[in-house]
Amino acid sequence: MIIVKNSADVKTTPARRRGRPPAFDRETVLSAARETFWAHGYEGASIADLTAAMGITPQSLYAAFNSKADLYREALQQYRGLGANTFSALGEQIDTVSAFERILRGSAATFSAPEHPKGCMISTAVLNCASENDVVADHVAALRRQSLDGFTSRIERGIREGDIKPGTNARALARFLAAIVQGMSVQARDGASHEDLLDIATHAIAQLARHRA
Repeated sequence: MIIVKNSADVKTTPARRRGRPPAFDRETVLSAARETFWAHGYEGASIADLTAAMGITPQSLYAAFNSKADLYREALQQYRGLGANTFSALGEQIDTVSAFERILRGSAATFSAPEHPKGCMISTAVLNCASENDVVADHVAALRRQSLDGFTSRIERGIREGDIKPGTNARALARFLAAIVQGMSVQARDGASHEDLLDIATHAIAQLARHRA
């Protein structure tokens, strides 16, 4: 005999919903990752550190950014945007010494600002690392070379436009200025104040001014 159950007696199990992961603002979580990398470095920032700061799960991190290395590259790109107003001086119609004065003084302000980690996220990043992170180290080194090339081009322009002495070794002078920026970053990480960094910048500007035409 077949017993037909009343539909009221049949318990149904609701279908499991496949919801999307919680949405988040990409720039906001990227900013949190940037601050974490900035404070701890690439190798020092663990996935647990990053996801805690970003407020997302590891699965969401990998889904959105693919890998820790790719997240770091995006964070570096966002970081570069923070100094856009300072480094835009390289392309403006001002004399060479004034351009680098703005860069050095702007760097002193950024490196010592209380609202984020000290120093520069790029200048001294990934100088030593495990071999498996060589690709990341090479990427950061390439960013530093781009900055050096930009400094060199600006000094060469100054020579062409007549505000820097002819015969000036543009590459050597650019390396000097880049070394000052890197040194200011280290000093800031070691506790140098804004005023301390401005003193360094002032001496560097004075040395650069000796090359005025």
